[in-house]
Amino acid sequence: MTVEILYSEVCNLFGDIGNVRYLEKSLPDSRFIYTRLGDKPYFADNKVNLIYLGSMSESVQELVIKELEPYKSKISDMISDGTAFIITGSAVDIFGKSIVDGDSGEALKGLGIVDMIVTRDMNHRYSGFVLAERDNLEFVGFQAQFTQSIIEKPEQRFLTVKKGRGMNEKYDYEGIKINNFYATNLLGPFLLVNPLFTKKLLSDISGKEVKIAFETESTEAYKKRIEDFKNPSIKVH
Repeated sequence: MTVEILYSEVCNLFGDIGNVRYLEKSLPDSRFIYTRLGDKPYFADNKVNLIYLGSMSESVQELVIKELEPYKSKISDMISDGTAFIITGSAVDIFGKSIVDGDSGEALKGLGIVDMIVTRDMNHRYSGFVLAERDNLEFVGFQAQFTQSIIEKPEQRFLTVKKGRGMNEKYDYEGIKINNFYATNLLGPFLLVNPLFTKKLLSDISGKEVKIAFETESTEAYKKRIEDFKNPSIKVH
């Protein structure tokens, strides 16, 4: 199994590098390719099973869009073919149509792979926790973002939020799912705090059951976190 990690030297905010370390521990026999800014992505000419891209600053978002722009058709084809993507934190924003500055109205053109509009307000940062679900599986995570996003196609929405805020304060959905493309603003790191999802995804990709790293400990912590998040006395932020 081949895993490509994109731009981890600059896309590692909020502890998202923990997602990479968890993948390394959970897939010890896999090949990990680390692509840096300025490098041609390995996926451009080779088959990969999983691509990971983590949180980044607003200035880095523009750089990464420029890096990936020549390969957006390739990325769309890979998504259609079922290649797995895990996109976390602010990395989600770059896959939409545009990132609009809430003050100036200026827009940074995104990759346009997802029908999503992102509005950024650097004067208002939202932080809090989220309890969500999909297909009877519960998810937990934390938000720290300046953005509000609208995903135009309901079938591309990943999670339904049960406690906390969605990608937009007016709606109850969070994240993007298209085949095996998963993108979420949730932090944690996301893969470590949601071990049941991680185990299922990695098992589906590899075609055999994967025993994820620290499976017993991470599952116990996950169950305890869900219990805490459901407690009415625990505030969202």
